[in-house]
Amino acid sequence: MTSLAAESCGAELSPVDFIQLQQYMEYSSMRVKDVVKEFNAGGKLVQHRSGDRVNRTGFSLFLKSYLEADNLPTELCQHLYQYFQESEMCKEKHKDGIISSLDFTTKLLKDGVCLKSMSCYFSVLEEGKPRDKLEFTFKLYDKDGNGYLDKSEVDSIITQMMRAADYLGWDVTELRSLLEDTMTAIDADSSGTVTLQEWIVGGMNNVPLLVLLGLKIAEQDSQHTWRMKNFTKPTYCCVCDGMLMGLRKQGLCCSVCKYMVHSRCANKNPAPCVRTYVKNKAEIGVPMHDWIRTESDASKCDSCPKKIKTLTGKRCAWCHHKRHDECVPLGSSECDCGPLRDHILPPWCISPLLKEDEGHGSCTEKPLMNMTSEGTHLHITPPPQTHPLLVFVNPKSGGKQGERVMRKMQYFLNPRQVFNLNNGGPSPGLHFFRNLQQYRVLVCGGDGTVGWILDAIDKADLPVNPPVAVLPLGTGNDLARCLRWGGGYDGSDLREIIKEVEVGSVVPMDRWSVQVTPNNPQEEGDPVPYEIINNYFSIGVDASIAHRFHALREKNPQKFNSRAKNKLYYFELATSETMSASCKKLSDYLSIECCGVPLDLSSMDLQGIAVLNIPSMHGGSNLWGESRKEEAESVTNFPDVIIDHDTLKTRSQDMSDKRLEVVGLMSALEMGQIYSGLKSMGRRLAQTAQITIRTLKALPMQIDGEPWMQPPCTIQITHKNQANMLMASPFKSTGFFHLK
Repeated sequence: MTSLAAESCGAELSPVDFIQLQQYMEYSSMRVKDVVKEFNAGGKLVQHRSGDRVNRTGFSLFLKSYLEADNLPTELCQHLYQYFQESEMCKEKHKDGIISSLDFTTKLLKDGVCLKSMSCYFSVLEEGKPRDKLEFTFKLYDKDGNGYLDKSEVDSIITQMMRAADYLGWDVTELRSLLEDTMTAIDADSSGTVTLQEWIVGGMNNVPLLVLLGLKIAEQDSQHTWRMKNFTKPTYCCVCDGMLMGLRKQGLCCSVCKYMVHSRCANKNPAPCVRTYVKNKAEIGVPMHDWIRTESDASKCDSCPKKIKTLTGKRCAWCHHKRHDECVPLGSSECDCGPLRDHILPPWCISPLLKEDEGHGSCTEKPLMNMTSEGTHLHITPPPQTHPLLVFVNPKSGGKQGERVMRKMQYFLNPRQVFNLNNGGPSPGLHFFRNLQQYRVLVCGGDGTVGWILDAIDKADLPVNPPVAVLPLGTGNDLARCLRWGGGYDGSDLREIIKEVEVGSVVPMDRWSVQVTPNNPQEEGDPVPYEIINNYFSIGVDASIAHRFHALREKNPQKFNSRAKNKLYYFELATSETMSASCKKLSDYLSIECCGVPLDLSSMDLQGIAVLNIPSMHGGSNLWGESRKEEAESVTNFPDVIIDHDTLKTRSQDMSDKRLEVVGLMSALEMGQIYSGLKSMGRRLAQTAQITIRTLKALPMQIDGEPWMQPPCTIQITHKNQANMLMASPFKSTGFFHLK
C-alpha cells in the first residue's frame, strides 16, 4: 500500500509518513506477534503496559523493535502515536457523543494507545490478501465508524491518494478525475455513500486503485501484474493506441509481458497476459506461440522482410519472435522457445495434477506444491533434453536490485519458475521441481541467501541435488567470486547470464557443521547465526570489525545504501580497530586442535584466526594466498592434518578437498594490506579435516560474514556434506563478471 492515510478528528497520517513507514517495513524481518510477546508477562517491555494499553515510551520501543531501527525519525513516531490515540478517541467520542474537550485531551495524554489496535494495524500491513487489506483501508477511512463512506470521507480518500501519487512520482494531471470516476463507479447503487461490500467488490476490479494502494492483484493465470512506470521514450497505450503523456510516471506496465496502458485504460478489458500453464490434456506438450501486443522498436518481421511500425505487431512471449499483425497466422504456429529454450518451462509443460494422481504424496507436501489461485495443483512435464531453471530471488538484496532482477526473470522465463523468497521461502519452488531429474537452480542474492537455499535443499531430501549458480546482489559475495560469477550484478543483460549458467561446470563444494558449546550455559551471549559454514569462520580482529559494522548498520540502515558507502564505513572501522587493537594477544585466550593435534601459537602475536573453506573473504581477500603451480601437490592422498610450515607453503586451496585452511592474522592493518594487494597472504597455520577451538574469554566471531559476540566456549567444526555448485566459464563475453 502506498497510502492508508486516515484523517480522524484532526489526526492525519500523511502519505509521506505512510510510505516512509512502508520503506522501513521492507527491510525488517520481524513479525508483530513476536514483538507483542515482549509486552506480556516476563517480556522485556511489560513495564510499559497497563491493561490493554501501552504508554508513549512502550509505543516507541515497539516501533524500534518491529522495524529493527534504533533511529526512527522522531516526527514519524509522534505522528503514528497521535494517529492511534486520536482515531481511537474519535470513535469513542462518536460512540458516547458527550465527551468534553478537556476530558478528551486529558484522556488522550494519559491512556497511551491500545496494544490490540497497534498489532492489528501492523499485522495487516505486513501480510494479507487484497480483500483483507481493502477491508482494512475501508475501516481506516471510515472516520466515524458508521459502516459506510460518505462524500467527505470519499473526498478525503481522493485527496490523500493524490498526495501519495505525487510523492511516488506519478503524473497526476488526469488522476483526480480518474479517481473521482472510480469512486462513482464503486458506488454501485448510486446512493451517494459507499458500503464496505461496494468498496471491496469495486476495489477488487479497479486496477489503478489497487496499484495506488500497493495491493497485489490476485495472481490468476493470464492476469497482468501491473506496476507504475516512467517511460523514457515515446510509448503508446496498448488499449487506446494513444501516447503515454506526462513528465513523470505516465502509465502502468505489466511486469510479466510488458503490456503498457494508461491508468485510465487498465479497466477497459485489456488483452490478457501470457498463460503460464495449460488447462486441458490436449494442450500438454503442444508447443504453440503465445502472441502479445508489442511496442515497436523498428524490428523486422520474422515472417516477412518489412519493418514493424508502431502498434502493428506482436511478439511471442517465449521465443520473442516478432510479426506484423497480419503475418501472425501466416508463419508456423510452433514455438521453439528461442535462445533460452534449455532453461524455459513453457506453459505446455505445466498442467493441472490429474485426479488419479492427487492421492500420491503426503498431506504436508501438497500445500508446498505450485498451486493456482483457484486451488488447482500443478505439475511439470519438462521438454526433453532441457534443464529448466529454478530461480530464487531475494528482493531485499542489493537495495532494489532484487526487485528489478525478479521482474526481468519473470519476463524472460515462465513466472511460475521464478520464486520470491519473501513469499514462503525456498520450499514451494523446491517441491514444485522435486520430481525433475535434470534442472538447475539460480540464486539471486548474497552469500547468506545462497546458504539459505543450500540448507533448504538439504532439508528437502530431494531425489536429485541440483547444481546451484549464483547471481550476486549487494556487497561481499565471496562465494560468487570463487565460482567466477563476480562480485556483484552491474545491470548487464540477464539473458547473457542465463546462457552462462547453461555452460557452467558442476563443482562439489564442502560444507561444514559448526557446534558451539558455552563453558557456562547461564552466561548470555548473542545467538550463533548459523550451524553450517559454507565460506569461512573467524575469531578476533576481522570479526570485531564486522561486528561493529553490523551494529552500526542495524542502527542506521539508511546510511548503508551503496557499495561505496559500505566500503567507506568499513575502512573507517578498520582504521579504528588498528588504533585500538582490541584483540591483541589473542593466543593467550584460545587454543586450537586440528584432528587432535594442538597448534603452537605461543610465539605468534596474533589478533585474528580465520578458518577458510573458499579462497575469498570480505569481498575478495584471499588470506591463504596463491601457491605456485610447480610447487603444488596433488589434492589426493594427503594426511588429515598438515601443520609443517614448509609443507603448507606448497598447499593450495580446493573447496572440494574436504579440508579447511587455518590462517593467522597479525592486525587489522595486515588485513587491509592483503585486501589491497600490498601483501599476498596471512600466516598459514594448518590444513585440516577437523578443528576444535577453545576460548577463555568473550570474543567476536563470525560465520560467512554474520558476526556475533561469543562468551567462553568450545567450537567444533566437522565435515557435513558437499553441495553441487555451478562454476562459470573462465572466458566470459559480458562485462557482468568482475572480481572487485
